[in-house]
Amino acid sequence: MRQNLIAIAVLLSGVALAVLITETGPDIEIGEERQRTPAVPTMRVFAETVQMTVTSHGTVDPKTDSDLVAEVPGRIVAVSPSMVAGGFYAKHDMLAQIESVDYEAGLEDATARLAEARSELASAEKDFERQQKLATGRLVSESQYDKALNRLAVAQASLRRAVISEAQEKRDLERTRLIAPYDGRVRTVHVDVGSFVRRGEVIASLYSIDAAEVRVPVRDEDLAFLPLSLHENAGGAAPAARVLLRARFAGAEREWEGSVVRTEAELDAASRMVNLVVQINEPYRQQDGPPLVAGLFVQATILGHRYDGIVAIPRSALQAGERVYVVGDDNRLEFRELDILRVAGDTVYARGGLRDGEVICARVWRDAIDGQLVRPVPADPTPVHQ
Repeated sequence: MRQNLIAIAVLLSGVALAVLITETGPDIEIGEERQRTPAVPTMRVFAETVQMTVTSHGTVDPKTDSDLVAEVPGRIVAVSPSMVAGGFYAKHDMLAQIESVDYEAGLEDATARLAEARSELASAEKDFERQQKLATGRLVSESQYDKALNRLAVAQASLRRAVISEAQEKRDLERTRLIAPYDGRVRTVHVDVGSFVRRGEVIASLYSIDAAEVRVPVRDEDLAFLPLSLHENAGGAAPAARVLLRARFAGAEREWEGSVVRTEAELDAASRMVNLVVQINEPYRQQDGPPLVAGLFVQATILGHRYDGIVAIPRSALQAGERVYVVGDDNRLEFRELDILRVAGDTVYARGGLRDGEVICARVWRDAIDGQLVRPVPADPTPVHQ
């Protein structure tokens, strides 16, 4: 009985203590759960003047590439020290000599026949003049007059043949000396001293060094941003677009400058690409570095039009529907439509829709609400390429 009474007393003491704590404690207010404010990576944008560029790649080729061909048959008796693969030569240099003895003899024979034809013509002219005078007084027969006239015609024809023959022999003799047509470089050589060559046989492959060309493919929509004219009568009215060529060569990054000189004839129907031809003058006489050698693969950056008041933003900031989310001074979102000039790689160029100095959301956000309260956080620097 005593143990039961102790247990009941402890229980009643606990209940009393609980009631006392409840009655004397602070009042608990039940309110709505605070709405969480999302953190948003942001960036500040500025309007500026932007020069558009188009980047492509291509291989360096000589502007002029030709074969040195034998125009007369014969044996090679001499070659220039420059006639080796990679050798440089100047315009009018003699690159090879074909044996000329037979051609000198042929020219002597043609010269002698020309002198004989001139003498025969002089005699025929005198005889014809004499027959004309006699015919006036009816002192010569008609057959004699016709014979003198025919002799004169034959002598004139013989002289023309002799003149042509001598000119041909002179040309053949000149062609025994193979002369460089331009300042250039030897690509390959196919003969040496002692080789016999036939008419039309290739002796060496050459290319010019006055200029090099690079064919770079460009998308048709990018042409609008380049200072190019595709019309037939464009001529030189517009300045040629400048091009910066870059490549790793001779152990370092190199740069050369050229210009777009023309476009090729057709648009590729499958790729929608147009080939632009970039010309680099005197590629082997570069002062600030190594030459731009044929066969080098280069990156070409074509400098295009300049545009004022352009805002360049990373592509990651472009939301659905070509718009951005502007973060106002009150940290609330405002949906803003952009007037996009161009999207190039990871960069969006807008010419309308944003004001200088505004803050935008720098990342794609799919569940945003217009007017939503946000907590701006500076975004990691994102390079915006111009």
